[in-house]
Amino acid sequence: MKIFFTCLLVVSTLFPFASYADEGMWLPILLNKNEADMQKKGLKISAEDIYSINHSSLKDAVLMFGGGCTAELVSDQGLLFTNHHCGYGQIQSHSSLEHDYLTHGFWAKNIGDELACPDLTVSLLIRMEEVSAQILSGITPQFSIQQKNDTIQARIQRVVNAAEEGNHYKASVRPFFYGNQYYLFLHEVFTDVRLVGAPPSNIGKFGGDTDNWMWPRHTGDFSIFRIYVDSQNNPAPYHISNRPYTPKKYLQISLDGVEENDFTFVFGYPGRTQEYISSYAVKFLSQIENPLRIEARTKRLDLIKSASNQDPLIRIQYAAKSAQIANAWKKWTGESKGIERLNVIQNKEEFEAKFQAWTQTNPQAAAYQDLLPALKHLYIQMAPYATMNAQFQENILAPEIVSFAYKFQNLISQSKNKDSNVLNTLDKLKQIAQVYFKNYNPSLDKSIFEKLSIIEDSVGKEPLRLIDFPDKDYVKHLDKIYNTSIFADAHRCMAFLENYKIADYKKIEKDLAYQYAQIVFSQYFQQTRPTLLLYQMQIDSLQSLYMRAQMEMQTEKTFYPDANFSLRVAYGKVEGFKPANAIVYEPYTTLDGIIEKENPGIYDYVVEDKLKSLYKNKDFGIYANKNGQMPVAFIASNHTTGGNSGSPVLNAKGELVGINFDRNWEGTMSDIVYDPLFCRNISLDIRYCLFIVDKFAGAQRLIDELLGNKQK
Repeated sequence: MKIFFTCLLVVSTLFPFASYADEGMWLPILLNKNEADMQKKGLKISAEDIYSINHSSLKDAVLMFGGGCTAELVSDQGLLFTNHHCGYGQIQSHSSLEHDYLTHGFWAKNIGDELACPDLTVSLLIRMEEVSAQILSGITPQFSIQQKNDTIQARIQRVVNAAEEGNHYKASVRPFFYGNQYYLFLHEVFTDVRLVGAPPSNIGKFGGDTDNWMWPRHTGDFSIFRIYVDSQNNPAPYHISNRPYTPKKYLQISLDGVEENDFTFVFGYPGRTQEYISSYAVKFLSQIENPLRIEARTKRLDLIKSASNQDPLIRIQYAAKSAQIANAWKKWTGESKGIERLNVIQNKEEFEAKFQAWTQTNPQAAAYQDLLPALKHLYIQMAPYATMNAQFQENILAPEIVSFAYKFQNLISQSKNKDSNVLNTLDKLKQIAQVYFKNYNPSLDKSIFEKLSIIEDSVGKEPLRLIDFPDKDYVKHLDKIYNTSIFADAHRCMAFLENYKIADYKKIEKDLAYQYAQIVFSQYFQQTRPTLLLYQMQIDSLQSLYMRAQMEMQTEKTFYPDANFSLRVAYGKVEGFKPANAIVYEPYTTLDGIIEKENPGIYDYVVEDKLKSLYKNKDFGIYANKNGQMPVAFIASNHTTGGNSGSPVLNAKGELVGINFDRNWEGTMSDIVYDPLFCRNISLDIRYCLFIVDKFAGAQRLIDELLGNKQK
């Protein structure tokens, strides 16, 4: 088998960036190529108004929130909107039985009451530019895969170092089209971000996991934060003297709402899509990996739900964890069903047959003849190791005690070597332990351990399992782990750390939880991960070539780059869809639907008394639609994915009309294939957000800041 690896310098003109459909996630720096199409569909502003390197533009109001969401600036005092589920971890971290902000919500009465979030950052894009020439120039087909990768990484580091020199910005270089293009991104990172407001979970998570990924939706999925800076308006660590950030640009809020067929666009940080992968990749994902992960998470969620229903403290402790587990679980379920419904594997196989015929009849494509057979062979070889990787993540690491215990290996190593850094490591472990035990229940963790940790090894090695005790009594020794381990009890662990002496590393080594962690991590890092990474590296190299070949074959097709957590624009229109025979979904929901869904016996469908009172009295203020109803959410055909959570949804004039928070379940396969008949993004109507802040919470100071004279 012989594959000719080509890596020619790619420039922007090779990959056109014009769009003629709602599908696509477009780089804002190249949006001038989409401008005519966007304006034809209703856009009233220019591409320069959206992204400009010469003056302030909408891109200066859009930020990456944490490591996986989007947020938008909405005031001249650094106020941010994002989703409730994006801020959920921060809300949960400030919650306790005494101050249950998850259940009751949180509204800072004044600026001094806004709560610091030490581990939260938000990042604002300063500029982006193509750097393909600096990264790819001179790389020839004679380079091995490793040589090519090493050369690229060294060049990326040089570009990053040069971009960061003499400023406080953070640079990164990301590949596009599977390494056929590279772009530099320069961000300003803010580290003092404070919680300002959040609705109670019965609003912010209304419908819970049942409604997650579903339409129609009635979730008030928003939370409010604020950026603080030093006296020079620059990012700074938390300090009481820091002041609210003054942005170059913040979004104007529209109270006009949206109507069916209105133009909208989403501006945010979509995470990951795989539109151009082979049938072999889709088959592994939908038939092997997704089912494995879904089964494991189903078991874990059932255990957490049962424990949470019996203990309100566990419900608080595991709220954010459960939401995170369930989010991907339901997405994978819908994705696999969508792949099956749309015959994605069959369609890709048909394209691949045409591709193979093209390589055999076109002399210029002869070098690609062995490409697909090579990819198929690699996926077959990789499958057992990828399966073990998924099992390690979903089963072995499901009990939190495993990862927590493994964090102590560095302390052992330093203690053995009498390293002076032992004290620093102890301080860090104390901080980690405090956070860990605040949201940890050993009884629940033990149940998860018992149900998920024994799995079959698909590559012929010994199963990853509990330590091989002589009498083989699994449950008995599982009891022993949780009854004796310092990693299962807050008092034991903190006392151990507070009184730690160098020789105490031997106690850690004898700890049964640590022994188990050492066994499973050792097997994973020595057997599974290295082989998996080797196969992935080879597949990535072939996928890069396959991407180029697809473009050479389909010269008439418009290609857009897969999402990779870089700032993108997606645009479409407000429209409903038909999920099944005789079912038609309208493109918007109202407060009427919340009242209709109310079920006091189900936590996710409890409606707050004050909200019911506002509904009964039709006390909607200036936020009602033209029919006198209180709008809640709407859907549109904007192409979004994970990472777009919290993204601003903008109207034709670039005004904020919504906050993106989800996709419909029938369209979750859009990460792999976009179907215009089914794929919809779900957004919170900004009027419902403001209605909750104003009429429900009575947070007049925030309304004054957000609306000013628009209130009149």
